[in-house]
Amino acid sequence: MSTPSPHGRSRIAALAVALAAASALTLTACDDDSGGSSTSSATPTAPDTASFSGNAASALASAKASVRAGASKRAASASAAASSFEASVSAEVERANKAARTELAKVDGAGNAMSDVTMSGKPRSETGGLLAVVVTITNKTDKTASYAVQVDFLDSSGKAVETRYVGAEDLTPGQKAQPVAVSRKPTEPVLTPKLAKAQRY
Repeated sequence: MSTPSPHGRSRIAALAVALAAASALTLTACDDDSGGSSTSSATPTAPDTASFSGNAASALASAKASVRAGASKRAASASAAASSFEASVSAEVERANKAARTELAKVDGAGNAMSDVTMSGKPRSETGGLLAVVVTITNKTDKTASYAVQVDFLDSSGKAVETRYVGAEDLTPGQKAQPVAVSRKPTEPVLTPKLAKAQRY
């Protein structure tokens, strides 16, 4: 093998210096901002699943069960509120209502006291969702009188699907009473209350 000429050796040395400089630049470019050398691999590492807990499917099922339980609890609460409201109304006026029903059974037509009675709706937020109307009875005569009132709840065709009776006893002249007529039908379809009869006796 022949020995390189002095000119050839100079070229080899220059090439070696250039390669060394390129290597130094490459290493410098790989350093991170803090001055340390980067040793990370280009291939991502899979997470350590040993530290995971629970199961996604079971967590979802648990969330759904929680939502169902909450809805069921709210429905039960609304039902309890409706029952409580109806019970309080019934306790106050049950005897008068029975008397009203008995009295109205004797009446033909609308009765003699339609002008003494008005009705207004009661907010469902106060009745546990039940349809209820406040029946305002005013004794417009100059004598003490009792009243019997029939409220019909009509469907969209105008047919009475439920009838409720309320009454007030021994109202003095000018005195008012406000019994409540409550429908026990479901909230749908929506019913319309109508004053059907009112009798003074």
